[in-house]
Amino acid sequence: MPDRGGGPTGPRIRVGRPSRRVRTLLMTLGVLAVLAMAFVMFAGFWTDWLWYRSVAYSSVFTTTLWTKIGLFLVFGLLMAVVIGVNVWLAHRLRPPLSAMSLEQQSLDRYRMSIAPYKKWVLLAVTALVGLIAGASASSQWRTWLMYVNGVPFGQKDPQFKLDVAFYAFDLPWYRFMLGFGFAAVVLSLIAAALTHYLYGGLRVTSPGARATGAATGHLSVLLGVFVSLKAVAYWLDRYGLAVKSSDFKATDNWTGLRYVDANAYLPAKTILFCIAVICAVLFFATLWRRTWQLPVIGFGLMVLSAILIGGLYPAIVQKFQVQPNEQAKEAPFIRKNIDATRDAYDIDDAKVDDYSGKGTTTDEAKLRASAGEAASYRVMDPNVVSPAFQQLQQKRNYYQFPETLDVDRYKGEDGKEQDTVIGLRELNLAGLPKRNWINDHFTYTHGYGAIAARGTTTGTNPAGSPDFTESGLPTTGELGEYEQRIYYGEKTEQYSIVGGPQKELDYEEDGEKTTSYKGKSGVSLSNAFNRAAYAVSLSEPQILYSGAIGDGSRILYNRTPKERVEAVAPWLTIDGDAYPAVVGKRIQWVVDAYTTTNGYPYASRTTLGDTTADSLTTNQRAVVAQQNQVNYIRNSVKATVDAYTGEVTLYEWDTKDPVLKTWRKAFPGTVKSRGDIPQDLMDHLRYPQDLFKVQRELLTRYHVEDPAQFYSGSDAWQVPDDPTNKEPGAVPPYYLSMKMPGQDAQRFSLTTTFTPRGRPNLGAFMAVDADAASKDYGTIRLLRVTTTVKGPGQVQSELNGNDDVAEFVRNLKGTDSDIEYGNLLTVPLDGGFLYIEPVYTRGGTQNYPLLRKVAASYGSEIVFENSLGEALNAVFGVEGSDTPTEPTEPPGDTTEPPPTGQAALKAAIADAQEAYTAGEEALKEQDWEAYGKAQADLQDALERAAAAQPKAGSASDTGGASDTGGASDTGGADSASGAENATKPEDGDQGS
Repeated sequence: MPDRGGGPTGPRIRVGRPSRRVRTLLMTLGVLAVLAMAFVMFAGFWTDWLWYRSVAYSSVFTTTLWTKIGLFLVFGLLMAVVIGVNVWLAHRLRPPLSAMSLEQQSLDRYRMSIAPYKKWVLLAVTALVGLIAGASASSQWRTWLMYVNGVPFGQKDPQFKLDVAFYAFDLPWYRFMLGFGFAAVVLSLIAAALTHYLYGGLRVTSPGARATGAATGHLSVLLGVFVSLKAVAYWLDRYGLAVKSSDFKATDNWTGLRYVDANAYLPAKTILFCIAVICAVLFFATLWRRTWQLPVIGFGLMVLSAILIGGLYPAIVQKFQVQPNEQAKEAPFIRKNIDATRDAYDIDDAKVDDYSGKGTTTDEAKLRASAGEAASYRVMDPNVVSPAFQQLQQKRNYYQFPETLDVDRYKGEDGKEQDTVIGLRELNLAGLPKRNWINDHFTYTHGYGAIAARGTTTGTNPAGSPDFTESGLPTTGELGEYEQRIYYGEKTEQYSIVGGPQKELDYEEDGEKTTSYKGKSGVSLSNAFNRAAYAVSLSEPQILYSGAIGDGSRILYNRTPKERVEAVAPWLTIDGDAYPAVVGKRIQWVVDAYTTTNGYPYASRTTLGDTTADSLTTNQRAVVAQQNQVNYIRNSVKATVDAYTGEVTLYEWDTKDPVLKTWRKAFPGTVKSRGDIPQDLMDHLRYPQDLFKVQRELLTRYHVEDPAQFYSGSDAWQVPDDPTNKEPGAVPPYYLSMKMPGQDAQRFSLTTTFTPRGRPNLGAFMAVDADAASKDYGTIRLLRVTTTVKGPGQVQSELNGNDDVAEFVRNLKGTDSDIEYGNLLTVPLDGGFLYIEPVYTRGGTQNYPLLRKVAASYGSEIVFENSLGEALNAVFGVEGSDTPTEPTEPPGDTTEPPPTGQAALKAAIADAQEAYTAGEEALKEQDWEAYGKAQADLQDALERAAAAQPKAGSASDTGGASDTGGASDTGGADSASGAENATKPEDGDQGS
């Protein structure tokens, strides 16, 4: 019987086993904990699958998933087997008796401690190594899919005469396989050497032979495999020279062979390959010779050869053959680089024409007429006027417009296409009257309506505001009937739950209107399992038990156009600026997408994030693929995202692109053919900005095709800084309907300017036909300026120093307003260049920009006038020209002049005071519609007051309604602002 206490040892405390109930409870808790952790890991996978299925791109998810799983299993298992076999073999080849030495006696303790767990240790080590190797291999799924689906480019590199597909698709996979092989061999060497040492096959301090014959043979075979792989690496390095980047005086990011590569490195790699093969044979020979002497000598020879032949010899060639006459030696290779780079970036057909930059016509009236036909001058700058859209069309605090609006083309009432500035009224949760989970995700779910304004004219209420062609809530205008609700947009980043018991706020106009989502997008939350999965993946437990979710509830997420296209086509690079278009009674986001590669032989590389940055990407729009380095790019896909349903559609655009063909083989059925693009969508497709910026950056050097001139850099250009923006950065490209020399009509174009490197004058002008419906779409035209012409920065400096501008700015100070410069447009005209720049004021009674002046410069003339028409008349010295500037100002110039005199002045001042008071009351109530009306009334009263005053001082600026371009409504800005300052000095802070 057991001792139950007492005795000489004292009482003994007996610890009993937990009861069966406790054990069952603990076991149950453990199982539940494991299941909970498994569910947490599974939730992310499950919600991803549900999302891909909801957008009808489940094949992308499954193809990517099975590719990753396959690579993980194959390479993870292969690595584990290789390591495990070598450890097992080392253990099997151990000597039967170990030497009796202190070294071996100390190792005996480790052998004995490991002996009972040998199999488990081996499994653990191989499993860990296999997991790491498999995870690394699964990240190469793109490389694998491109390798197995690659199609030929139909072009051969100039050095090895191999198809470009070898470098773009095959070589990356070979390099991965080679790296994997090196890792497997090195780890096997380490594992085998440790096993041999532990079991006496290798000895460090024991007397006698340092290694048994079996250990020697085993390790020498592994070393032979390693050297064999090194031989393969030397052979692949020969081809790698065609895509190798290096520093070179001729250009940054040089790619391809140079003289020293072709005449020193290439033969050196071939010689090293032969030496490595011989060295590998010597290592394998130790299986019979059982000696390390010859392999060690061979390995030493290989290392010495690598230093002398692979390093020293090329340096000597570069120093004594190339540098004394580098231009002549490198000329053939520069030619290859120029040809490859121009082809890889699709700039090989860029047409470069010399252009004097000096006007040839002396007939001023004829010049004025030509200026009216040269372009539709966009006085509404989409980068400036967003606050005006916000103030005049926001309607509610919970709506917002993007900081940079978009430029598109729409037909006006006359049936003619016109450049249009457009933005969507998207949801802004920061403006909600009360923030909570229900409001954020159930009540406020969508924006409402597209707001559009003519790009070439201004409105009259207030003067200088956008001339809206689509406005209001709900919107009405020239766009016709369309689905106005915006569930998917650039600013819509939160998830929403729609379609269930909880009604959504549709819009507020004469009372609240509610709606319930009728679209088929999103994932159903009708079953508890899906709700639990999203509660876990979104870390929001209320999704699991909220009564606001029920039958019909669907969750919408991944709602920005960029996110959705990136998710369904992870092999595409997405443009930084999606733009909206009203197409077929729906709002569609149009997203430009690119196929790229880093393996185009001889083509110089560029970093997309750096190349696509400009003065607007600092805080207004995104850049494409921040750090991606590429040397081949095509705008191969045009994608659309429905703003209501979120439906994503991918259309083939570049039908010849081999990279797109490769990905279409890998993901069949995901990209529709180009012929499936509807015509009404085709009317809104345009040349993408980011591709244009990449091409213009390359053309700063690669417009030169003569190797000697390219090497000297004498004709290198640069993209100038934006002279109208306070933030540093390159001038952004501008969309503009204009006519290039030799064209018979205006074309919707994307334009930019260049200056000579290190100089401020104009070096060149570039335009690309941006209208996708045009037969000349994508045609790049370059005008190389052959005389000294003022560049954009110089024009802006002259404008800033202009006396009229200085007086205008002085007058603004009295109204607490600031001047804002719009886009400085450059238009070729009669051998010279015409610069047009809209000028806005902001502040005072209105905290949004209104067009007040237009500056123009041609030749040595620079003028600063009230309207576009007046500016064109003044810069060409034409008085009262009847020549219209397209598009002409809408009717309204023939109205009776406003009354003048003391009575009219008093009435206007009284109306201004009344409007000001009404605006203050509306501001307190946050009634933005009433506030906007009050501001418009105030502006009208101030203009009447200015007109009623005697014509003196700044009041002279009020005259002259123009017959052109949205210009007439800017008259009287100075006197209006002066009247405001004179009539209400007691108001103090009017900026509110």
